[in-house]
Amino acid sequence: MKQTPVAKYFGTIPNRLQLAGGWIDQPFVSKQNPKPPGSMVVVQIEPDFRPMDRSGIASGTRAIAMKLWKGKIPKHRPLGELVRELYAVENKGKAEPSGSQDMIGLIYPGVNRLDYDYKVEGGIFTTHIESCNSPRVAGWLERVLHLIPVEPRPPGYNPIAKKNLDPKWVARLSQAGKDCYDAIVKMDAKALGASLNLNMQCWATLLPHVVRHPLIKVDLMGLLKAYQRQYLGAMYSGCGGGYL
Repeated sequence: MKQTPVAKYFGTIPNRLQLAGGWIDQPFVSKQNPKPPGSMVVVQIEPDFRPMDRSGIASGTRAIAMKLWKGKIPKHRPLGELVRELYAVENKGKAEPSGSQDMIGLIYPGVNRLDYDYKVEGGIFTTHIESCNSPRVAGWLERVLHLIPVEPRPPGYNPIAKKNLDPKWVARLSQAGKDCYDAIVKMDAKALGASLNLNMQCWATLLPHVVRHPLIKVDLMGLLKAYQRQYLGAMYSGCGGGYL
């Protein structure tokens, strides 16, 4: 695929979107899943604009990857090996490590369903990755999925200070991820929208500071509901807003 001028300027390593099921890659969430494995979806993207930092599309992980691999994902190495290398570098010494979905989303091409089970490697890495690299599906997703900039997450903001990890809602989060992947592969926009809406219900319930926090000045839930009334579905790219 021919690169956009923006991609040429900012380097060849792509960004990633997390869609429904995000947070299931964190062991403190997957540990509460009554029906493992839990699933989430990541999509590798090449933006045709300069993405905002701190906006839920793995720009921080990408910056580390750019430095580690001098601007290009290494060829002729197993993708899983690259994921683990990048995970180790980014999370060295961190008390609250980033989830491995950030690394997988940057390294694995296409649309990927990531399955996590706390009993396997403590839920840090996937038990399975289901991938779709169909050009037809990718073209469809480009047509139906739109990114609207909202606001980067504010300095000092912590999305996980408050946790309501009800296993029933963790199971729903996991189901949202499964539904999302199936909808994309089937090119079913209505089902995709429903999975995004369910995902936001789960986030607001399990980790309420993701969308409501004293440092967040935008009414994220109000804005979300306004778009959900007009379209088949909507969700935020990450904690504190980012992109809708």
